[in-house]
Amino acid sequence: MRIGALALQGDFREHLHVVRALGADGVEVRTADELETVDALIIPGGESTAIGRLATIYGLIEPLRDRIEAGMPVLGTCAGMIFLASGTLRYEQPQLGVLDVVVERNAFGRQVDSFEADLDVTGFADPVHAVFIRAPWIHKVGGDVDVLAAVEDPETGESRPVFVRQGRILATSFHPELTNDTRIHELLMEVD
Repeated sequence: MRIGALALQGDFREHLHVVRALGADGVEVRTADELETVDALIIPGGESTAIGRLATIYGLIEPLRDRIEAGMPVLGTCAGMIFLASGTLRYEQPQLGVLDVVVERNAFGRQVDSFEADLDVTGFADPVHAVFIRAPWIHKVGGDVDVLAAVEDPETGESRPVFVRQGRILATSFHPELTNDTRIHELLMEVD
């Protein structure tokens, strides 16, 4: 399997390290031609506004949207989830609009408020250790979106989705590439 990581900005190298360790052919994707060569794609964490702007400059918005809507499996982590989403609260930025969620950027606070937590994930026997760095959460979930994991809002106590699936689209608020747990990357490779 050939898995691409959108290599415009962010921690794409860490994702490629994981998929290569799992036996896949991991490649950097920066152009529409490179996008056409992959079976699945990871949109990494980083800065969602920068990823969106660079994707616009490189002419990748429509090719990305077309491939994802045609059924290419995709995993968006942190900023990647924001880029996949249909909208954000309080911010206008380039987004693909292929994931029916509205996201709140930096929902847990600033960099200093980053944290780690063990999450119960639907379909996983054991918890996932999740690393949240200036992480978003999902404010609104569309009808075709399955919530696989959530955390408690520290201010209100409400449950906030942080891992979702919509068909062949997976998205996390956290960074699975920063732990030794490869199950989320494996899930991307098994998406059918």
